[in-house]
Amino acid sequence: MPRLADPEQTLDLPPGYTLVALRELGDAFAHGRQIAAEAGAGTLVWVRRYDLVEFAVVLEPNEPLKSARRTFFAGMNAVADAIAAHCPPEREVSFDWPDAIRFDAGLLGGGRLGWPSDCAETDVPGWLVFGVILRAADMAHVPEVQAASGVSLLSEGFELIDTNAIIESFTRHLMTAFDRWNERGFEAIARDYLERLPRGKAGERRGIDVNGDLLLGPSAGGGAPERASLVDALGRATWYDPQARGPKFG
Repeated sequence: MPRLADPEQTLDLPPGYTLVALRELGDAFAHGRQIAAEAGAGTLVWVRRYDLVEFAVVLEPNEPLKSARRTFFAGMNAVADAIAAHCPPEREVSFDWPDAIRFDAGLLGGGRLGWPSDCAETDVPGWLVFGVILRAADMAHVPEVQAASGVSLLSEGFELIDTNAIIESFTRHLMTAFDRWNERGFEAIARDYLERLPRGKAGERRGIDVNGDLLLGPSAGGGAPERASLVDALGRATWYDPQARGPKFG
């Protein structure tokens, strides 16, 4: 049995964030969506668990939903930067399009994005919720062969104290990401994200469209690029196991 996190434990968040802490059976992403309209931007929902790093943050975009979903990439960059800041040296954090997070090629977890179900693509959403789950510790009940296809923070050389520090670091990196977006445009965010996305073909041209879709084109010549839908991929969340309510092994 994994031991439960200290119920008195808290997080050191920068100004602008408000912490909502849940007990170990809570669901940060679901709770964040439930309270987003009233809680407002900067609300960070955190589940106190030993086996998972689980949190969600409420955001309030100022552009239509169609383009506001690109906020997801700023969130993914912030998570990856936070992991990289606390991991052992010379280890790689990478993405599977669009939402899975890998550490040294093993599946560590992923991100999710929620928005109001009644918001039209051309309307500015009242809120977005970016949620993250990372496997912090190996599960005792998972068969060894199955577990070998995934990784956990503690098994990869992180210290227990690093799991909370990753969330604290994420909040700061997210603020930095939005500053970069405001100063240099979304291309700066897209470039950082794509650097962590493995290439399918040598010389392949890649970009992220205004609606968040991944665009893949040949290294030279004309022709329309291939398009991978962000909305469709977020809906599948292939890294997530809804029964276990955590990252899949694989």
